[in-house]
Amino acid sequence: MKFAAKLLTVLSILPIALTGPRAVAQGKQKQTSPDAAATVVVFNQSDPASVSLAASYAEKRGVPYDHLVGLSCPVDETINRATYNASIAEPLRKIFADRGWWQMEPHPARSGDLRVVESSIRYVAIMRGVPLKIAPEPQMIPGDHPEAVASPLNRNEASVDSELALLGQGNRQVSGPLENPYFRSLSRAQKSAFPPGLLLVCRLDAAAQRTVQRMIDDAVMAEKTGLWGFAYIDSRRIMTGGFAMGDEWLRSIVSATLRNGIPAVHEDTPELFPGGYPMRQAALYFGWYTENVAGPFRNPGFRFVPGAVAVHIHSFSASTLRDPLKNWCAPLLDLGAAATIGNVYEPYLHLTSHLDVFEDRLRNGFNFAEAAYASQPALSWMSTFLGDPLYRPFKVQRDGSFPKTGRVAEWAAYREGAQLWFSKKRAAGEAALQAKGNALKSGVIFEGLASLQISVRDSGAAVQSLLQARQLYSDDEDKARCALHAAGMLFNSGKKEQALALVREQLAAAPHGVAVPLLKMLVSRLSPPPPAAPGKPPTNAASR
Repeated sequence: MKFAAKLLTVLSILPIALTGPRAVAQGKQKQTSPDAAATVVVFNQSDPASVSLAASYAEKRGVPYDHLVGLSCPVDETINRATYNASIAEPLRKIFADRGWWQMEPHPARSGDLRVVESSIRYVAIMRGVPLKIAPEPQMIPGDHPEAVASPLNRNEASVDSELALLGQGNRQVSGPLENPYFRSLSRAQKSAFPPGLLLVCRLDAAAQRTVQRMIDDAVMAEKTGLWGFAYIDSRRIMTGGFAMGDEWLRSIVSATLRNGIPAVHEDTPELFPGGYPMRQAALYFGWYTENVAGPFRNPGFRFVPGAVAVHIHSFSASTLRDPLKNWCAPLLDLGAAATIGNVYEPYLHLTSHLDVFEDRLRNGFNFAEAAYASQPALSWMSTFLGDPLYRPFKVQRDGSFPKTGRVAEWAAYREGAQLWFSKKRAAGEAALQAKGNALKSGVIFEGLASLQISVRDSGAAVQSLLQARQLYSDDEDKARCALHAAGMLFNSGKKEQALALVREQLAAAPHGVAVPLLKMLVSRLSPPPPAAPGKPPTNAASR
């Protein structure tokens, strides 16, 4: 019998079975990794979907059965502070102490309080069905001192997950953010220097139960085969002022991904990637800024590659996870991403996740929880991290254990050539990429080479690589993407007629593709209608 069925049977007999230390589903379980042994899975026992997801996650990750904790809490996304304390925080605090996961001692600065001095738990995976956020409280909360926090940070609303991260510290101060002791950490959470009272809390949550199950499955599978694909980065060309910080993060990601063998497509205008843009084979996405999902994510049939990580900066990107078309987090997950980062209320930019740190840690072998918390300067605040906390998307790339066959072959070959570009200079990397691209007949390798050539401002070489990629690709959307980028560079270098001919050729070859409206718009810009003769009204529908 599967563990999921056993867990459901236990709960049907005894609804609070998993809140006691000896309530363990009996049976054979896969070997537990150190990360899984340091994980607790929290679910809402009032929600059958939450129970089922908890069981599935524990089985796939090898989390010990007695590390599943069922709470009796509301199924609503938003709760008040009193409900959070009574149905989530206090029960969890008691369970952690009763089961011996925490060793505690009197707090030296707060009489009557305890603090955690040793913990065997690092990660908490919260399942869909557990409330998402704590509403603003108009009344004074006992022990809180909002007057001690400068406006506009003296607010008491928060993400449930961000509050739970500091559960072991027993803070009475509610208003305002608190410093994250793991921010910018260069050590994995299993190291002895990890703060004992800190929990790395992530959430497996989305608009539908099936989406959450797919997130779990994709994360496990991507760890075996590797996460391969393009990085799409959408900055806004902001160089000064308070928002420049966000653009700096994104430009840094472009450079870092290129240096580490991930081909990057960078949209660096104030606009977003436009609707109709053929964003295919997307493994990573980082961008900002509009309230609701837009651009190529609304293209019919758009999907991320399995295991993809996608983050869009917006103040309310995770204000709800129940609507697959609202804000950004729920839609990105619904479109196939395995992990994302969001905010349930306004966090202010400097207190959101520093995405350059997040991408760096993730690529360097940290799991999702470690990378997310290393990127987050403040806790007891507004962030929520959506995905499997133990997911390491670049595990096989770091270990060198990926099979260099099938689809992976061309991505692995590109990675090797790109790293050679930076370690042995451009000529060696360029020659290796051209040789591999021709040998494998790979559009991916030539398009990736173009991204490197663009980074050194060699648009002439980049155009040639894009044209070669377009010839080798079999998918019309991939061909259209190469045509769009090549035409843009041709036009910018004064070769307007060549640009126009290329776009028209692509339209003729694929007159019904998703990029057709974008290509037609480009034709109209490259070849506008002639001006009307003097004194003669223009001929159009309105004049007729």
